[in-house]
Amino acid sequence: MNTAPKNILPLLLILIFVTASPADSPIWPAWRGPLGTGIVPDGDPPVKWSETTNIRWKVELTGDGSNSTPIIWADKLYYQTAVKTDRQKPQVETEQPQEENQGRRRGQERAPSKNYYKFNLVCRDRHTGALVWSKTVTEATPHEGHHDHHGFVSYSPVTDGKLIWASFGSQGLYCFDMNGEEKWHVDLGPYYMRNRFGEGGSPALAGEYIIVAKDHEKQSSIFAFDKNTGEEVWKKDRDEESTWTTPFVVDYEGRLQVIMNGSKFVRSYDVTNGDLLWKCSGQFSGIVPTPVLGFNMVFCTSGHRGHKLQAIRLGRTGDLSGTDAIAWEHDEATTPYVPSPLLYGDKLYVCYRNTNLVSCYNAQTGKPYYTKQKLDEINGIYASPIGVAGRVYWVGRNGVTYVLKNAEQLEVLAVNKLDDGIDCSPVVIGDTLYLKGKTHLYCVQAD
Repeated sequence: MNTAPKNILPLLLILIFVTASPADSPIWPAWRGPLGTGIVPDGDPPVKWSETTNIRWKVELTGDGSNSTPIIWADKLYYQTAVKTDRQKPQVETEQPQEENQGRRRGQERAPSKNYYKFNLVCRDRHTGALVWSKTVTEATPHEGHHDHHGFVSYSPVTDGKLIWASFGSQGLYCFDMNGEEKWHVDLGPYYMRNRFGEGGSPALAGEYIIVAKDHEKQSSIFAFDKNTGEEVWKKDRDEESTWTTPFVVDYEGRLQVIMNGSKFVRSYDVTNGDLLWKCSGQFSGIVPTPVLGFNMVFCTSGHRGHKLQAIRLGRTGDLSGTDAIAWEHDEATTPYVPSPLLYGDKLYVCYRNTNLVSCYNAQTGKPYYTKQKLDEINGIYASPIGVAGRVYWVGRNGVTYVLKNAEQLEVLAVNKLDDGIDCSPVVIGDTLYLKGKTHLYCVQAD
């Protein structure tokens, strides 16, 4: 039975990845999978596991990469880390100029680190967890601190099976071949983030371009770089404050566009030249979730300083704010702060802020199937849910995963507990589930 939403498959850029995919080898080329939505087209991972059951392997992680969701191509798994060293800069060199504080919100001042960090791209064998290679792209002292709940590399790489692109934000955008040899890098300049919360938002592959957003407390921008050479193809300034969202790429009616969530507007850009195709207001500040797509609509959410869930019709141009291009919207307190939504069949799943209260809506009409149902054993959610084999996987920050039936009523199939805290989104290849925690990487597979 096909559980993918109608119209979603022609709209998404599956061919970017699938045409280059190795034969008979499923891939997970970007942080939300081959469709960019958290949906697993062909997979059947375990429903139940524990520290002693259905764990194929478990490896200890080095450095801080607890928010870098892995990607997979063929037999290799890739993610990013920042490893703290003992080397320090003199105190005077880490003091921030006064002008960098202008326009900042007071209250949560997070000092920059005095220590140098090694910023790494890491490759492991996905069958055994063994380290294949680790490449240090740069060694630097970050100019700002970060939120207590994550580190300096809240990014995931992206690959087409020939090249790998990894953004390290203020430390630059890097391109490697599959053997870890650097091909090019671009200096994006420093990011000055709201409340020094730290940086986030992964790059996106759009045809021949790599799309990178730089939304921060100074001049925000979105860039397109040639994926092979790193040459800047276009750059567009954005009237936006800090966001931590990933650009969402879609081919609709023959036009490749990149959709960026934002606190002032959701915007869509023409991938070929960066021209603004449409914009729509209604979201709130502190944008982290990435949109999802289906039924000729894009679904956008925010849940920090307010709550909004919008279904915006594609195929329109101009300012869509307050028009019938908004098929439906909700401002109920059900929407996520960090996790992205999941569209599975006609069901749109969200959680309330970063809590264990989950809701499910009919994506075509906006009618709620259920709202704010509590997943009792989960303590906080950062990971975005995935949908596979008629099931929805919600992973909690305390290492508890609820497996729900993809249904109009909440039906719990299993509750699974690991010893590690988990903020990364789950990854599935066939019958194997990968969960990356704060200190360990797990491979979950039925015995």
